[in-house]
Amino acid sequence: QVQLVESGGGLVQAGGSLRLSCATSGRTLSWSAMGWFRQAPGEERKFVAAISRSFGIILYIDSVKGRFNISRDSAKNTLLLQMNSLKPEDTAVYYCAAKTGSEWNLQRPDEYDYWGQGTQVTVSS
Repeated sequence: QVQLVESGGGLVQAGGSLRLSCATSGRTLSWSAMGWFRQAPGEERKFVAAISRSFGIILYIDSVKGRFNISRDSAKNTLLLQMNSLKPEDTAVYYCAAKTGSEWNLQRPDEYDYWGQGTQVTVSS
């Protein structure tokens, strides 16, 4: 069994920064891509950023480009999301996810096989 555990969420003022971490544990995960999604109250879960393993594809949703940075610490088996210049519209529960199939369709949540439990990010105005 593979577990993904997010941490690093919290309450921050607009313009501030947070760094989310997603630690993987359990059996060895042969991942092809890992990503971050977010879900605000009353909304569907939406893609934020993803990174693929072999082709090195990195994708961001337009609204976070230039503000968020996704990376992976291979030594610690941890996925990171550095979030800068946060805005109130970034408020949501953030989930990390792992994909074991192809390195395509990274923006589709139904392509991912494993999910964390989520961490709340709240940005006050």
